[in-house]
Amino acid sequence: LHHLQHEASGKIKLGLDLQGGTSFLVAMDTSKLDTNKANQAEFKTMALSHAVEVLRKRVDKLGVAEPIIQTAGGDRILIQLPGLTEDEKDTARTNISKAAYLELRLVHPESRELIAQGIVEPGYELMKEQRVDREGRKELIPYLVSKKPELTGEHVKSAMMSREQVTGKPEVIFTLDTEGARIFADVTRKNIKRQLAIVLDGELQSAPVIESEIPTGSGVIHGDYDEKTAMELAQVLENPLKAPVHIEEERDVDPSLGRDSIRSGIIASLVGTVAVSGFMAVYYLFAGMVANFALLLNIIILFGVMCSVGTTLTLPGIAGIVLTIGMAVDANVLIFERIREELAAGKSMRGALSAGYDKAFGTIFDSNLTTLISSVILIFMGTGPVKGFGVTLTIGVTVSMFTALVVTRLIFDWLLAKNLLKSMPMLHLVKGANIDFLKWAKAAFAVSWALIIIGMGYGIFVRGSNVLGVDFAGGDGLTLSFVQEVEVDKLRATVAKAGKRDPMIQYQKAVGSPTKTLRITTGYRAGPAVVEALKRDYPQAQFRLDGTATVGATVGQEIQKTAVLSALLAMFGILIYVAIRYEFSFAVGAVVAIIHDILMTMGWFFLTGRELNGPIVAAILTIIGFSINDTIVIFDRIREDLRLGVKGTFKDVMNVALNQTLSRTIITSGTVFLATLALYLFGGGVINDFAFTFLVGIITGTYSSIYIASALVLWWHKGERPKTGSRVVMETAGGPRLTQDFQAQRP
Repeated sequence: LHHLQHEASGKIKLGLDLQGGTSFLVAMDTSKLDTNKANQAEFKTMALSHAVEVLRKRVDKLGVAEPIIQTAGGDRILIQLPGLTEDEKDTARTNISKAAYLELRLVHPESRELIAQGIVEPGYELMKEQRVDREGRKELIPYLVSKKPELTGEHVKSAMMSREQVTGKPEVIFTLDTEGARIFADVTRKNIKRQLAIVLDGELQSAPVIESEIPTGSGVIHGDYDEKTAMELAQVLENPLKAPVHIEEERDVDPSLGRDSIRSGIIASLVGTVAVSGFMAVYYLFAGMVANFALLLNIIILFGVMCSVGTTLTLPGIAGIVLTIGMAVDANVLIFERIREELAAGKSMRGALSAGYDKAFGTIFDSNLTTLISSVILIFMGTGPVKGFGVTLTIGVTVSMFTALVVTRLIFDWLLAKNLLKSMPMLHLVKGANIDFLKWAKAAFAVSWALIIIGMGYGIFVRGSNVLGVDFAGGDGLTLSFVQEVEVDKLRATVAKAGKRDPMIQYQKAVGSPTKTLRITTGYRAGPAVVEALKRDYPQAQFRLDGTATVGATVGQEIQKTAVLSALLAMFGILIYVAIRYEFSFAVGAVVAIIHDILMTMGWFFLTGRELNGPIVAAILTIIGFSINDTIVIFDRIREDLRLGVKGTFKDVMNVALNQTLSRTIITSGTVFLATLALYLFGGGVINDFAFTFLVGIITGTYSSIYIASALVLWWHKGERPKTGSRVVMETAGGPRLTQDFQAQRP
């Protein structure tokens, strides 16, 4: 406990959008590229794009979450990292600026003799290896090394720090991919007894003698390294650059959301939490107060774990927390509604409590586990904001299950043991509902997909590339000087009118300089209009344009690709799990409902003129979690009613289940809607767009559980009751008794 307290005692790390950080402007020396291709603009562009992804991977290795990495005009790359200490800045500088271009070159067989004669043969160059003897004296050993590499670092699959067996000095072991291993084996087989120079970033590290063929595809780099340097070298070797880079400029940057947006976001979160807690207390009375205590504990543990594991909190992370609160409330609602049913059936308080938790457990477990499948896949497959969202959601779902199933149960059991819990009064919103939901299934299904076609068609064919914000499309990067600072949120409103809806706006200053400049990233060719608008609206600021550059997307192709792949894998995982736990038809219904919710939400997003940016990706991923959670609750009740032998056709059984879960559906969706509505009403800019997306997702997720997922299951079985392992209830003199399990079609 002491260790956990120590680990969790620090502050929560905030992302660039919430607290700002450090900005590095990195320049690539494209003259060092292959001379046959260096003049080709396309090859330079490819090398720069490659460098962006390589640097992104290096930054991820540092454990820095949610960085911004984008091209910044010409041969430059902008890297922004949140909240670094001075030591972390030093490590970042080293990892960013080191090209880690590894070459394995042959040493001339008569190197020593030729050097003694002062001869350098064509195709070779003089290089020197630095060695340190036992007394610590350094000496330089010259070699004639071939200019042509036999193998380069592009074939390095992995690298790690190790220690020499004799001296214990740090070294770096690297492993080659299949093609690299084949080339390495061929080179070593043909050049036994020759020296092979290991050259890193143009400097000779060592020149070991080839004693025999090396078929394993691995090698060792020796050098005058300390442990930190060796570890950094291993990290960058796994992600080598094609050309050297150097840090041209370093600046401190302010939060990208702006202080007003952050303040309104905090207020919105508090209002939403209070609204949810207030509803639970009013509707479930004392039980609601217990649930609120569990919710408070949930949030405390969540932030404690985030501190412990070093998670960085950003706007996408807040999305995960919103969903976590919703799922925590949902678990308590499921339990309380089950307890209500057991009390209505005449059970004692102790019996109702026990049965309520037992019956709700399966539903809570399935709904949370399907969400965890998604979040874990996002962690392992995703990068940047996708991964950050996955981490927050995984922690939140795990903690919410603990507080709902363990903490509240302990409180109620303690109260029962002390004879303090005599009853559990609750309000009842929906009594005896008997709605034929599936009566309108075909019409609702048709209308839904028609709306999706309209929305997505409008976004793709009418708006086209205009649906992409600067996070995805890049744009014009403007640098302005000023005499009076203007609030970021006011600037965002002005820039949105003249250029893109969600511009990237940050105040920044060079390290050691007291003077701030303003950096704005807006749409392509929108720069002149933006500058004019700023000068017109804020003459007192005296804005002056100091520079313009074309900047690339912050949500690069790698993040886009992994986001889509992660979502597809998550849906595949859900398909497999639901098929195992329920039936394949249920799994298909759940996945189609998720696809419906994503497309419907994006369609409405496009129709309202909004632009796709990084945080919206997190909102869409959040919808996946909410949608499957709602669907599983209904599916679980359908399965239970089938097993209990509820009379009627399959459609009748499904309608019974939908009516039984109606109260829970309204309450859960309503409470999450309340929390998100607060974000929408009080949050501005990006927060407003994020909240709007999730609001639409809540509505479509609730709707699709009935009219997409459930309807598909009904049609899949053509209205016939599926084989579910149903249990027959036989009437006897002693009352209802479960007699047997069977697999059969029931009329």
